[in-house]
Amino acid sequence: MRDQVQLDIVSAEGSIFSGTVKKMTATGSDGALQVYPGHMPLLTPLKPGYVRITLPSDKRQVFYVSGGFLEIQPEIITVLADTAIHGENLDQQAALQAKERAEKMLQGKQSTQQARQELAIALAQLQVIRMLRRHMKQI
Repeated sequence: MRDQVQLDIVSAEGSIFSGTVKKMTATGSDGALQVYPGHMPLLTPLKPGYVRITLPSDKRQVFYVSGGFLEIQPEIITVLADTAIHGENLDQQAALQAKERAEKMLQGKQSTQQARQELAIALAQLQVIRMLRRHMKQI
């Protein structure tokens, strides 16, 4: 059995990551999904959240995706994201401000699908930032 698989993370802006990984975890529409080499083929939607990877060197990286699709094939895993950002490039202050704006909209009469979506995006970005901070403390 293989111990590595090719992973490509792409968004409308271009390729964010391309390389081999030991495993990958993503936020699927029904919850977190771990993918290892040899995983059965699958196509599933992604919700705003994280993609966490473990490289062959055991180094971990975390990315934020705003949604999209995860396609798993025998030789390659592809994340087709609406937006994908390396976790280290996220702006915590901007995410906190977006969260506060969305919460105010939801408390008022402006409770819309857009406000719920903006809140989900902000919370997902903050989750990725927290994951990175926990990982940095373990080093």
